Amino acid sequence: MIERYKPAARARRTWGLATAIALGASFICAQTPAPPAQQPPPEPPKITVPGQTPKTPSKPGTETHITPEQAKELFSLVDQLIQFSSQETGLPIKSAVKRELTNRIAVETYLTQKFQEDEGAKRLQRGEIVLKKFGMLDHDFDLKPFLLALLKEQIEAYYDSKTKTVNLLDWVDVDEQKPVLAHELTHALQDQHINLEKWSDQTPSNVSTNYRDDTDHLAKDEVDTAREAVAEGQATAVMMDNILKPMGKSLLKDPEVVEFIKQQMTGSDNSPVMARAPLLLSESLLFPYREGLSFEQDIWMDKGQKAAFVGTLDSPPTSTWEIINPREFEKAKVPIVPLLPDIHPIVDNTYKPYDIGQVGQLDLHILTELFGGDNAARDLTPSWDGGIYWAGQRLNAKTPADLASTKSVSLFYLSAWKNEASALAFAKLYSNALGRKYSGLHRDDDAQKAPVDLPSGSVEQVYSTNEGPVVITTRGRLVFVAESFDLQMARKLSSLVLDAQGTGDLKMAYTAPNNPFHAQSAGSSQVAGTTLSGGLVHLFSSCGVMKSAVQAAMKAAAY
Repeated sequence: MIERYKPAARARRTWGLATAIALGASFICAQTPAPPAQQPPPEPPKITVPGQTPKTPSKPGTETHITPEQAKELFSLVDQLIQFSSQETGLPIKSAVKRELTNRIAVETYLTQKFQEDEGAKRLQRGEIVLKKFGMLDHDFDLKPFLLALLKEQIEAYYDSKTKTVNLLDWVDVDEQKPVLAHELTHALQDQHINLEKWSDQTPSNVSTNYRDDTDHLAKDEVDTAREAVAEGQATAVMMDNILKPMGKSLLKDPEVVEFIKQQMTGSDNSPVMARAPLLLSESLLFPYREGLSFEQDIWMDKGQKAAFVGTLDSPPTSTWEIINPREFEKAKVPIVPLLPDIHPIVDNTYKPYDIGQVGQLDLHILTELFGGDNAARDLTPSWDGGIYWAGQRLNAKTPADLASTKSVSLFYLSAWKNEASALAFAKLYSNALGRKYSGLHRDDDAQKAPVDLPSGSVEQVYSTNEGPVVITTRGRLVFVAESFDLQMARKLSSLVLDAQGTGDLKMAYTAPNNPFHAQSAGSSQVAGTTLSGGLVHLFSSCGVMKSAVQAAMKAAAY
């Protein structure tokens, strides 16, 4: 099943598209659902054109702008396309959607303000040090300016649920924006069906500081990422059918087109910033579109339109595992979340809790590809059976330089596997990759020789690094990694966490499926935490649909 999730290879043929298709951005922001009502008459277009909009550039290379007349032509399609989206999804039109034209400066200003004010963006920047500690970003990588550059390169239109407005961009050709509208208007209908701010942004802003909060964070950690994949998967499916149906095709009649679309989602065509993006960023950006589309298509084909659209909005999946494995979601199965015992008596005298979360199947895939390449990711990801991490920052870290350094952070990571062979393979892969993150790396033979009371079947590896010890302990189907704790504390944590899992089937931190086949309410007050990739997935989705998604769809249509 995971084979389809393997990051898409670059296309092997040249496609005869005259222009690269720009894509629109679909903001999933705040809204209170409107009360049910009959379909209202369409609202007349509102044309707002900031600044000058010359029809032709004054000299070669100057950016062109669409005229008010062209904008009116484009806006006239809104009412037609929202009807199409409603028919495709079964989501009713409860209110008119406003439409406006905006310019590049306004969009870039919005993105900059979002980074300054948005709580999700602040949490993501806070988590940058943990991503570097894991080795998912290089230590000298500056995340914020790169993300801003990437978003400015990709974003070309958006639906703003706060103002109930589709915003189109005055520098993108009319014909290039038409395919985007079906995607954006699907988000408008989702927004009218359910409050998307509450639905898709449930991550708490507080840091977990006690055992009870730890358990709550871990139990609900991947909710946001899964929901973003549902929202973007639905919108991409509608956009794709809008392209295909004039040709007599559709996602249901021609399901093989989805695999072709995913193969084209490299995201780097005509996107130099995206071409330089670390794997973590590119995979987080593409996941909601690529795997979300597959998820929606499978539910649609197996269970019908209502289950695929209204059903997955009302009772969405809770994990990336369910998105990647939709047939398991259909069976009402949920992934295992390993138990985290109360670690605070051990760590609180030395560390301030900094971050906690799951290492979901998406995270694991990225981690194994980074550390071992495509083959390692393909072989190990299907054997993933859960993962959690905790990070603390030393209390004696005081200066800004200390607080920004990975040396101030210690973390542990428990990964669970379906079999012992996979656990051993992952432990070897992880240990071989330590040189990516640390200097002065060597096996600590003296520590290995020191007597330690390990349970039968446990294997311990100890390494010295420039940021302190790394201890990797393998026990059956479990691998526990402790990085930068002193050796005594690392062993205490290893014993405590591994013992908590028991000797039989893995215990679970929770059993709370929120699944269409469990008939649970969409209004449940779940609160999500932050997975390694989750903050990025949410940020990208909240800023809009990315260029690579539309380019891939148009290439598939041309084929």
